[in-house]
Amino acid sequence: MGRSCTLPPTAPLIFTPVTAEQYQTLIQKANNAGLALQGNAGTASKLGIELAWDYAPESLRLTIQCLSAPFFMNSDTVNAKIRSLVQETVSARA
Repeated sequence: MGRSCTLPPTAPLIFTPVTAEQYQTLIQKANNAGLALQGNAGTASKLGIELAWDYAPESLRLTIQCLSAPFFMNSDTVNAKIRSLVQETVSARA
């Protein structure tokens, strides 16, 4: 009963172009939600969801991958939320 069950990693989601300002907005939104993202690359987890990200400012490319999710959460739901958040942020005009 002490064993955990997680879903396997999903395919990476790639977003381009993402400006440095848009990336900082995404970082701030993640931090406000309790997901500690720092820097241009790394991993973070919350509530059994583990994400990896890599932002390449020179190519304006952001890659996010769901590395694991708890068995009760559909990884498609996690990816849909990520897509929605990034698209909403990228399409917003400052």
